[in-house]
Amino acid sequence: QLQVVESGGGLVQPGGSLRLSCGAPGFTLDYYGIGWFRQAPGQEREGVSCVTRSGTITKYADSVKGRFFISKDNAKNTVYLEMNSLKPEDTAVYYCAANYQSVDWVTLRPGDYDHWGQGTQVTVSA
Repeated sequence: QLQVVESGGGLVQPGGSLRLSCGAPGFTLDYYGIGWFRQAPGQEREGVSCVTRSGTITKYADSVKGRFFISKDNAKNTVYLEMNSLKPEDTAVYYCAANYQSVDWVTLRPGDYDHWGQGTQVTVSA
């Protein structure tokens, strides 16, 4: 059973940067698209960004466009979410999720993903 694991969360000041990583120990992510989602207290889980199995197609939520960047390194079996110009409203638990793809498929719908990590807390505060 594929398990994805997130890392890289923490406390950062407004305007700062963090890089989240998503891996799958013991499994290859070559055939999986990866999505990053976040959930703040009292709010629904929302899609932040996703990348297709090939790593060539990406999608971003409007709230993070131009600030967050997703990349997939199949050689390292890792997906990164580079988060810049962080704002207090970016504070949330961030989840990595994977879906098997026979062809490139871009989606930010949580229901389209089958394998979820435990989440990593990102707090943006002065």
